[in-house]
Amino acid sequence: MEIEEKILKKAKKNTFLRYLQLVIALFILACVYNFLIQPAYITSGGVNGIAVLLKYNFRIPSIITISIILLLLLIVSYIFLGKEKTKNTLLATILYPLFIYLTGFLKPLIQVNMNDLLIISIFIGVIGGISNGILYKVGFNNGGLPIISQILYEKFKIPMGKTNFVLNSIIVLIGGYYFGLTMIMYAIIINYINGIIVDKILLGISKNKTLYIVTEQGDKIKEFITNDMHHSFTIFKVEGAYTNQKREVIFTIVPTREYFQITESIKLLDKNVFYVVSDAYETKGAKWHYKNNYNVFFCQKKYVIILYRLRWWINWILSDSRMLIKDTRMV
Repeated sequence: MEIEEKILKKAKKNTFLRYLQLVIALFILACVYNFLIQPAYITSGGVNGIAVLLKYNFRIPSIITISIILLLLLIVSYIFLGKEKTKNTLLATILYPLFIYLTGFLKPLIQVNMNDLLIISIFIGVIGGISNGILYKVGFNNGGLPIISQILYEKFKIPMGKTNFVLNSIIVLIGGYYFGLTMIMYAIIINYINGIIVDKILLGISKNKTLYIVTEQGDKIKEFITNDMHHSFTIFKVEGAYTNQKREVIFTIVPTREYFQITESIKLLDKNVFYVVSDAYETKGAKWHYKNNYNVFFCQKKYVIILYRLRWWINWILSDSRMLIKDTRMV
């Protein structure tokens, strides 16, 4: 019962944090629209782009356009996708137009210089990417045109990425017709940066690389990883599907800055080596192995890791060299 109570308490705490992050992210997106997107007349796609176009051509207030489109898409989502897939969109459908309306009163108080649209576009991409990434990471979404893409995928198996691209491209091109080709370039910059930031928020920044190495020179490469790179590794016993030959796969994780060193070295040790490299966005559960000319730490306590990292960065700045201190991780 004690464990169940702890799990329930943690679940309630996580639910509160999820909704708090949702509210903050939607508020920031509303500010970005009112203070940057709409005044600059940048149509980077989505419901925001449609609102900008209708305001420019027909003087329809953005709050009306956004509210009607989001509400219609919510109803369509409920009809075609069902209750479960629609409920995560419901709160955003209500809060986003509300925040658009409320932050609209602040526009006379906050004036942004629109002369440098490149900086504006970069800022929109970064802040929008962070806010959307937070939304997706806590299990919500801001509704909008992706609902159409999801319906087309469910009913006709049309890839969502292609549908999103086509819909947003149409809006961007229409915006380019009214506001000039330069605005298309700014829209591309915004969407590109937004996509990168969303991926980084969802996956994290990869500080490590995972290597799977198949080689005829296993002993030499094991010795190199252990003695020269100061890393550990795991051995998998495998069998080739075509030749039925039994072999070993060396599995190891190294910091990204050591990626070039280890890949070039194993190619020198075995010209016929086969290896696969992927990003390791999170490593957890093993001890950290720090080794240099002065000391070796075997610890799991965060304050020691922080102090060691701080010393590494100080030495790197003073010497302009990344090779003074090597820190490695044991998997």
